[in-house]
Amino acid sequence: MTVFSSEYYVGEDDRKNSKGYTLAAVICAVALIVLGLTSFIIGRKNAYEIDTVPNFEKAIDEGRYNDALSIYRGIQDEVLKASPNDQESNEVRVRMLDDMENIVKLRVDSLCDRIIGNRYVLTSSDINFLDSMRELTSSVVSDRLYGICEEFLLGKVEKPVVMYFFEQLQPVGNFAATANPLLRELDYIETATGDVQTAEASFNEGDYVAAVKKYKVVDEGYDGFVGDYCDKRIADIKETMYDPMMAEGEHMLQTYKFYSAERLFSDLAVIFPEDEMIKSNLLNATSHTTEVKEYRGPVEMICVRSLIADTDVAFAGRYHSSNLGLYLTTYEFEKILESLYEKGYVLVDPEDMIEGSDPTFILERNLKVPTGKKPLVVVIENLQYSASAYNCGTCRRLVLNDENQVCGEYVNADGETVVSRTAEAIGILDAFVEKNPDFTYDGAKGVISVSGYEACFGYVVAAGEIEARNMALSAANLPQIDVTNDDIDYSREKVTEIVNVLADNGWKFASCTYSYIEDCRNTEKAVLKEDTEKWLDQIGSLFGDVHMLVYPNGNYIFGTDDRAVYYKNQGFRIFIGSAPKPYHIYGDNYLYLDRSMMSYNTLNRKSYEELFDYTKVVDPVREQEKEKET
Repeated sequence: MTVFSSEYYVGEDDRKNSKGYTLAAVICAVALIVLGLTSFIIGRKNAYEIDTVPNFEKAIDEGRYNDALSIYRGIQDEVLKASPNDQESNEVRVRMLDDMENIVKLRVDSLCDRIIGNRYVLTSSDINFLDSMRELTSSVVSDRLYGICEEFLLGKVEKPVVMYFFEQLQPVGNFAATANPLLRELDYIETATGDVQTAEASFNEGDYVAAVKKYKVVDEGYDGFVGDYCDKRIADIKETMYDPMMAEGEHMLQTYKFYSAERLFSDLAVIFPEDEMIKSNLLNATSHTTEVKEYRGPVEMICVRSLIADTDVAFAGRYHSSNLGLYLTTYEFEKILESLYEKGYVLVDPEDMIEGSDPTFILERNLKVPTGKKPLVVVIENLQYSASAYNCGTCRRLVLNDENQVCGEYVNADGETVVSRTAEAIGILDAFVEKNPDFTYDGAKGVISVSGYEACFGYVVAAGEIEARNMALSAANLPQIDVTNDDIDYSREKVTEIVNVLADNGWKFASCTYSYIEDCRNTEKAVLKEDTEKWLDQIGSLFGDVHMLVYPNGNYIFGTDDRAVYYKNQGFRIFIGSAPKPYHIYGDNYLYLDRSMMSYNTLNRKSYEELFDYTKVVDPVREQEKEKET
């Protein structure tokens, strides 16, 4: 028996493993060789890419323009010959071409800027560069030639500057094909500058329709450069204007501004004659409009305070508040609206009675109303929601519901908080217009006057209101409040949100003084001035530009009085007093109107018989309460 030492014995498995190791070694070696070659090639390639653009720039710096063009053309040929499978490399080459083109563009732009800005004279070296590199400089210079003509057309450069620019570039032979035709058109360009600048001014003011119309007029009178420029601007403006103007017009339809929507969509229909959506919106607008005429008669202005939302609270107990006569119930206000609507009244904006863009004077404007209609202004007075009126069943504040509608919030007889759109005059009027869109002329709603004493819309919006608010709460046997700066900031945000919704829906705003001064006529200027400064700072800052002042109790100040001049200097141009009959007059930089106070105490005035039948307006609840008392 032959015995083999285990040290020297090689079995079948070991032989197989030995072959595996050999194969693995060969594969690794090949991989290393391939990796090395790849790294070498990539290294060469990266070096090539890294060096090409600097070499191109260096050739230009040294005036070797043929060498620079040769480098550029070489890369360009590689791009054209590249395989579709070599996309990654081709993208690198394209970037290299862009880099080289930008190097040339920066140099050309620098020369052009110096010519225009510094009256620079091109040297022979400059002309040699522009001429020799024409393959890359021609398009840049052509763009600058067209660009300076556009600037001339828009009034941004003077004609001598343009002439000098062309004069400097004339020695460069390859630019003549572009420069000479433009040079011949300079007089035509100069003639068109005024109209083109008018069109651009309209565009910059956001009046896209006027801009397009003006450009079309200019386009009809000019060919060549001016005509091409007008075509380009018309196309650009049409693209810019479409979406925002469609959104604006559709919002007008939603907010009952049918006359404005009709004008807007009529203009758009001319500019976009094939657009079916514009045609549909125009049809929607015109279905709600009629012929409009100027109105020269009296302007009816009625005024209400916050309404009695809960008659159970208002008339609870035998000895209810003596102030109930100052307020209308929601029922009474709605009945008044129904009567006014039946008698042909239409809501208008009193600010449409003036043109007040100049702060030093106003121009009279006659109201325009649909034929057969009579103008009506509704004023809601002093909407602060004092705690002293809570026991009259009025709302305690305004809020927004889930549909972003302005609602009144009140506490009912059971102590429950109720939010209702029809709890306040604002929501009632909004809902009435939704049901009867022809009750408003172009979306007008009413005027809301606000003071600042105690609250605004039921919210404490300034530290100065806290003490007055707590005094009123205490007098109403309600707990006082502890208001922090964060609470005030929150309240101001809420009021701002409500103001934005109201303004968007056609409501306007007025001051009725910060402290609701009962007799402005017999109040010293210093007191009025301090009061106004507080209103502008604490309240006016929430409402934007406010141009109307409603005198509490109608105790107005004559327009020539120094105190009235002070008010006008603060931006107030429309002043509202009080009288049973409609009246208005234009004065020195102001318009004065009288409002008719609508309250239970005044409903049976003889002068109101033309507006409504008292017996059909008064709330039956009041008669029931009278019967109980007797």
